[in-house]
Amino acid sequence: MTSLQTAPNPVLPNARPRKLTRSNAQFKLARTKMPLGVSSNFRYWGDEKTIYIKEGKGGRLRDLDDNVYVDYRLAYGPAILGYADPRVDEAAMEGMKVGGVFALATEKEYEVAARMSKMVPALELVRFSNSGTEAVMAALRVARAFTGRDSYAIVEGSYHGLFDAVLWQTDMEGWDGETGEPELLPYSEGVPRLLRGLVHLTPLNDINRLEDLFRKNGHKMAAFLIEPIMGNCCALTAEPEFLKVARELCDRHGVVMIIDEVKTGFRVAKGGVQELFGIKADLCTFAKAMGNGYPIAAFGGREDIMRIIETRVAHGGTYTGHSVSLAAAARTLQILDETDALATIRDYGAAMQQGMSKILTEKNIPHCFTGSPAMGGLFFREQPPTNYRDWKTSDYEFYDELAQHLHEYGVLCEPDSREPWFICAAHDAGCLSDTLTGFRAAVEDTIEALEGREKTA
Repeated sequence: MTSLQTAPNPVLPNARPRKLTRSNAQFKLARTKMPLGVSSNFRYWGDEKTIYIKEGKGGRLRDLDDNVYVDYRLAYGPAILGYADPRVDEAAMEGMKVGGVFALATEKEYEVAARMSKMVPALELVRFSNSGTEAVMAALRVARAFTGRDSYAIVEGSYHGLFDAVLWQTDMEGWDGETGEPELLPYSEGVPRLLRGLVHLTPLNDINRLEDLFRKNGHKMAAFLIEPIMGNCCALTAEPEFLKVARELCDRHGVVMIIDEVKTGFRVAKGGVQELFGIKADLCTFAKAMGNGYPIAAFGGREDIMRIIETRVAHGGTYTGHSVSLAAAARTLQILDETDALATIRDYGAAMQQGMSKILTEKNIPHCFTGSPAMGGLFFREQPPTNYRDWKTSDYEFYDELAQHLHEYGVLCEPDSREPWFICAAHDAGCLSDTLTGFRAAVEDTIEALEGREKTA
């Protein structure tokens, strides 16, 4: 079999449509034992569109039908160096020799924590978790214990994991955009309605609403939880003045500022989004890029806040600090800290966006990008939305159609337009060439499809 990383892209215009025979068969089989045939609802793309992966290497994936894709999902960001990076995998195998998990501490924990503190000054003390969800859960619990308060604020459209306290959203579907305020609803059934009284949502970049929120509720809020680059809402980005005001309000009202860097951490800069924006969190959370795909997460922050774990807050987990994941994280962070990997990622992302922009400009299609070249959103309008309400009322039909055609041409982005495009250090000139070739063809198909619908409407 041809090397996956160097394989020419077989899913180009003369080879359409893709065959998904084996993936479809696997879906039917898997659904007999698993809801939706997958282990996460977000991996289900439809009965005949859900793909199953055979292997990944570098910046590419191969599915069960041997379709090869240049991958810009990267498992929602973890594979920052590329799939199966030999340096990280070698370190993980050494970690395997240690023996796995002991529910006891090892020396490697301090090594990784010290590296994280070096890269992110806000991380005066660190605790490890297994997932981003767990890290945010723990940070919120610590903030509540430290302040003695129960309620908290979240930015509309943000995502902080799959636990009840943060699974709340404003009902943009049921709101007319003018009358009153949209209703606050749980993201999922099974979330206790009793939690409704504890959570406050506020739009990104709306300083007036933010100040009003703190004026009315700051005295009873434990935390303000924010993703300055929104990882599940098109990489919508906080304005510097909004972050400055949020920091000042948290200080004034004794509210713990939790910056969620589960996706941005060690990706958009060595010191994450905090370095990028020149802001310092009280507590912050990390996960995706820490171990290049090995399951590990962490939270940490100010020493005076974190020290209360020693006497007043329960935190732990049997698999926390697993020897394999710690070894992978130690090597991944070393590479990100001591090499030009992040510069390579930024340069590739910028070149890809420039290439896309050239194609779209030739077609007279308005467009813009958000976030960072390492983790960016694509919009088909002159100016990007400034917050979730703005995005929700915008037209994203072009993107939704485009994503389906990109898959046919071997360019794998998330079909949901809210997810950013992630870049890894293994994306190379061949990946870029295949991407832009596929992007041009997919744009042309999208235009044709949308014009066809207009004619038949």
